[in-house]
Amino acid sequence: MLRSRIVAWLRVLLPLAALVILSTLFLAGRRPDPDAAIPYAEVDAEELARNPRMTAPDFATMTEDRSELTLRADHATPDGEGGGASSGLRLTWRAADGLAADMTAPDARYAGDLLTLAGGVRMTTSDGWALTAPELSADTLSARIEAGGGLDGMAPMGRFRADHMEMSRDEAGDHVLNLTGGVRLIYQP
Repeated sequence: MLRSRIVAWLRVLLPLAALVILSTLFLAGRRPDPDAAIPYAEVDAEELARNPRMTAPDFATMTEDRSELTLRADHATPDGEGGGASSGLRLTWRAADGLAADMTAPDARYAGDLLTLAGGVRMTTSDGWALTAPELSADTLSARIEAGGGLDGMAPMGRFRADHMEMSRDEAGDHVLNLTGGVRLIYQP
């Protein structure tokens, strides 16, 4: 009988004690600080609303000749007219026959199918060419790459300098790297 009374009192007292503890937690707790709500997010919402951008965008496509293009950037900003700009761009081009080119640039602009890399472009190819140019344009449909404004580089046969470079396919389907305008080659066997 004593045991039944204790159990009956505990059935009333334990829920009341839990209610008191919960009430104390909610009523005596600190007020939330809206600035510390998300400590790892350091984003200015007003700035993002004025200037929308994507962080770490990644884009891949196939050209008409079955080449793969992959674009990655640190930031991309659309201009609302089908184009935009990006920073920290990395472009990888891989042809169906195995030839590959990797390009990096601090800045890039795109309009339609034309991507223009600027600010000191570095391009390396899988067959041993490496060049730097102030600006490089890539057509994402036809996989045609052009650089102008003077370029310097290393080729399998030595160092070179030229005013203009164009990489495209000829009628036979072979890749052609065409250097024009004041081409200088220092042959190194």
